[in-house]
Amino acid sequence: MAARLRDVAERAGVSVKTVSNVVNNHPHVTEATRAKVSAAIEELRYRPNLSARNLKHGRAGFLALAVPAMDSPYFAELAAKVTSEAAAMGFIVLLDATGGDEHAERVVLEGMRSHVIDGVIFSPLALSADEIAGRDDDLPMVLLGERPTPTGYDHIAVDSVAAGRAATEHLLALGRRRVAAIGRETVRGTASERLRGYRQALRAADLAYDPELVVGVPHFERGDGYAAMQQLLALPSPPDAVFCFNDLMAVGAVRACAEAGVRVPEDVAVIGFDGIAETRYANPSISTISPDLTHLARRALEMLVSRIDGDTSPSQEVAVPWTLVARESTTGRAAQT
Repeated sequence: MAARLRDVAERAGVSVKTVSNVVNNHPHVTEATRAKVSAAIEELRYRPNLSARNLKHGRAGFLALAVPAMDSPYFAELAAKVTSEAAAMGFIVLLDATGGDEHAERVVLEGMRSHVIDGVIFSPLALSADEIAGRDDDLPMVLLGERPTPTGYDHIAVDSVAAGRAATEHLLALGRRRVAAIGRETVRGTASERLRGYRQALRAADLAYDPELVVGVPHFERGDGYAAMQQLLALPSPPDAVFCFNDLMAVGAVRACAEAGVRVPEDVAVIGFDGIAETRYANPSISTISPDLTHLARRALEMLVSRIDGDTSPSQEVAVPWTLVARESTTGRAAQT
């Protein structure tokens, strides 16, 4: 039988009200009492009744996270962070993979109110800013990603221009001068922002932009990076460095180099973007731009819950902190993190 609030109170030797104050993180509880109650909670494996707590605040207790794909390591890691942070705030997260499909994204935009959820965190891929702006549903929503977004919505994203420039500058600082890029796309969004950063770094280094060194791909998967790297290696003057617009393509690019007998980083330095765990354990380990996903998840949830609770202040634009993690694929075997 599951432990009750009263069971915890008896084990800790305090009142039920005191246990409730600890569970709800009320400030007016001494550290000694909080520690005693927390120990009793752990011993009894007590789990708060989230439904009852949320109903008290006029909430259903469910949030939705809608992303393009759940088989993407980046979005899978983000979903794990969001669900963990949401649980600490008393919410359960329902996951929706849209596949970047326009119809599926319209359901997120207009049809979530029919479900018993309090709000949605949404990373759109197919819909434009104008289409999002025309939304009729008033369900609280926070937008993710580097695609253009309409005014009036809380939005959190990585500054992909600055991060893309930093990735390219890292390669240039190693003395590389034929720096390629994998991942161009024809519409405004994440890849175009990273391409802007790449071009800014080249200009600052007085290097000409060479379209031959920028390879577009249909998707941002390992196979796309593999094929693009093969194309670059077949050039009369192959690149000596490559900035891949995500880590999966960097993994594919490194594989293509290995099969061609091209050494990484001696012949070609490779850096990716996203900070997925796979880059740390690849051989060689892959340098990457690593966004702070914990910060992203926490701030997105804070903004969403604030709107759920009735906050009508102006919308916020939040930049996600990121770190350039240099590993073996750019700096050699001595660099291991």
